[in-house]
Amino acid sequence: VSTGVVSATNRHLRTKNGRLMENIVQHTAPLNPGNSGGPLVNSRAEVIGINVAIIFRAQGLSFAIPANTAKWVAQQILLHGRVRRGYLGIAGRQMPLSEELRRSQGLSNASGVLVEHVEPNSPAHRAGLDVADVIVNANERVIANVDDLHHFLAQWPLGQRFQLTIVRDRELMGLPIVPTEAL
Repeated sequence: VSTGVVSATNRHLRTKNGRLMENIVQHTAPLNPGNSGGPLVNSRAEVIGINVAIIFRAQGLSFAIPANTAKWVAQQILLHGRVRRGYLGIAGRQMPLSEELRRSQGLSNASGVLVEHVEPNSPAHRAGLDVADVIVNANERVIANVDDLHHFLAQWPLGQRFQLTIVRDRELMGLPIVPTEAL
């Protein structure tokens, strides 16, 4: 048993393989390698998180997944045997939008996701998404970067259609798309 203080909530960490972990709890309770999976408990003996990571040489910073996230993951595993995530079949990167484009198209976001690759026979391919399109919106939600798109897909029901708003040749265009399950 060790003690510490919650020093931040709603932190975001990127794993070694590039996956974004959102809404992480940062705390100072010392963790040792092998302690991942143990509970983070508050002073009322309530489980508020599950310890997942430490950053070596980071002056004792440890991280935990919030309890509500862990509960959602457990429910997904019980229902489906795994956590299901949406897949569009693209590779992309954040791209700044020019002030002129933003003004002419009435866009609030300063950037979007530039599509650099579209997998053949993927949901993106079937929807008509092309290389060089810039994704700026998903179902009326601003998409300013790849993390925004991942977050949207994590929450959107698999197999349910949504509207992807893109910029193609400096014009806004809507594409209905149906995400499938990421493998």
